[in-house]
Amino acid sequence: MRDGFSVFDAHTHIGIGLHHGRCHTADQLLAEMDSFGVDRSLAIPFPVVEDYRQAHDEIGRAVRAHPDRLVGAACIYPYIPREEFQSEVKRCVEDLGFRALKLQPQYQPLNPLSGRSDFFYETALEYRLPVVIHTGTGIPYALPSLYIVPARKFPGLHMVLAHCGGGGILLSEAIVAATVCPNIYLELSSLMPHHIHEVLDHVPSSRLMIGSDLPENLMTEMSKILSMKISPEVRRNILWNTACRLLCAGC
Repeated sequence: MRDGFSVFDAHTHIGIGLHHGRCHTADQLLAEMDSFGVDRSLAIPFPVVEDYRQAHDEIGRAVRAHPDRLVGAACIYPYIPREEFQSEVKRCVEDLGFRALKLQPQYQPLNPLSGRSDFFYETALEYRLPVVIHTGTGIPYALPSLYIVPARKFPGLHMVLAHCGGGGILLSEAIVAATVCPNIYLELSSLMPHHIHEVLDHVPSSRLMIGSDLPENLMTEMSKILSMKISPEVRRNILWNTACRLLCAGC
């Protein structure tokens, strides 16, 4: 808890990313959470790993050890054999207790406009998993506007646009996507405070959430929400309520 507000960081990573060489352990994540007053975090594998099953197992062990602090998410390269993809999602949900599915189009180029991508969203729906989608870097498939199509095709699926487009022109795309699709949520990491005010002009705080992505971002991401001139209810939604409602049973 920080300044009287519970905090749910809806975007963190555990494991080793082969694309950048970073290594984050569960103990390091928990220490960062304790330092900044974060109550819970969504722990996601990096999008490029040596063995996705081992990456999931590492997060699964952390979730089992700290079920009140960590929630697990699966991240699987979508072009492995379809049955293998679906089997691993099933394992992550039924054996490891994961609560979300991550897509990183920069490294997992799945075209959201193609019907050949429907299996990804259908699998998430089958296991009642929100899909967290990186937006911003990785155009074209990281364009927020493209996710209007699957959001409308699968209205029962909750979709979280991570980084909310990352600011600039793509911020407007993310706002439009969330405005026309009530099942699209926005994770606000990398935005400036004035960007968040712009988001709040159009999207209710009940569909907004905080995220850090990387440990060095956590102080900045928390400070901007805690210092903004917004109501306690809006702050509470962004810091805790939205992510908890979406990612935790019984919240």
